[in-house]
Amino acid sequence: MNWSEIKSVRVAILDLYEGAANQGMRCIREILNQFAESNNIDLSFDEFEVRIKHEVPDLSYDIYISSGGPGSPLDSEGSEWEAKYFQWLHKIENWNASEAHTQKKQVFFVCHSFQLICRHYKIATVTKRKSTSFGVFPIHLLPEGNEESIFNDMSNPFYAVDSRDWQVTMPHHNKMKQMGASILAIEKERPHIPLERAIMAIRFNEYMFGTQFHPEADAIGMSIYLQTEEKKKTVIENHGQAKWESMIEQLNDPDKIMWTYAHILPNFLFQAVERMQPAEV
Repeated sequence: MNWSEIKSVRVAILDLYEGAANQGMRCIREILNQFAESNNIDLSFDEFEVRIKHEVPDLSYDIYISSGGPGSPLDSEGSEWEAKYFQWLHKIENWNASEAHTQKKQVFFVCHSFQLICRHYKIATVTKRKSTSFGVFPIHLLPEGNEESIFNDMSNPFYAVDSRDWQVTMPHHNKMKQMGASILAIEKERPHIPLERAIMAIRFNEYMFGTQFHPEADAIGMSIYLQTEEKKKTVIENHGQAKWESMIEQLNDPDKIMWTYAHILPNFLFQAVERMQPAEV
């Protein structure tokens, strides 16, 4: 398709950080700006503060990215903001299910959003981890993941930033099969440890995709952030000096986080724009 035929691309970012200091929103903005510049397309985005202001986007956007965020993905059940969030999700589902709408809405869920969606669809178990997962870790693609275009040019395993106290495990395969979902990636397999491996990526359906890791994390920004006096002290107190040094080293490896940042969300955006209809003349 000739992208010059597309008049513009509108993206909605659903901010689930609840006002907490984070790098995620900055990284998502930068990826969108870089994608627009490198592909010479008119792309604009708006942000919606979901948890404090109870904001959700309407259906006028082409692409939706729902961020990570702090806290428990279980404790918000029944809250006003979550009810509005799932109402938005159902509107997206209904739009995509309608044959009258040839241009579908493409959605990417990151970490906390991913956990919420898995709980909502009841396709896996969401529980608190025995300890915080924080650092740069290998992500292992399953056979379905090797066929997924969003993972084009990714090695197996590839590396990603992980930062979470919760996890999605124990998939309900029958439920996943009914909704057309597939597991694409998992944590590093450790046969000698009797713990379920967390599910790290799922294609929920043709139009919805999510990861439990942070594909938006950029190496340079994360490295600068981790080397600030306050964050360095926090990481060393909670995880040790060796963990901090390991993260700095891996962030500066061009084949690890730099590669993930440059491929996964950009691949999603490329796929989403490719599926858009040309502008009417």
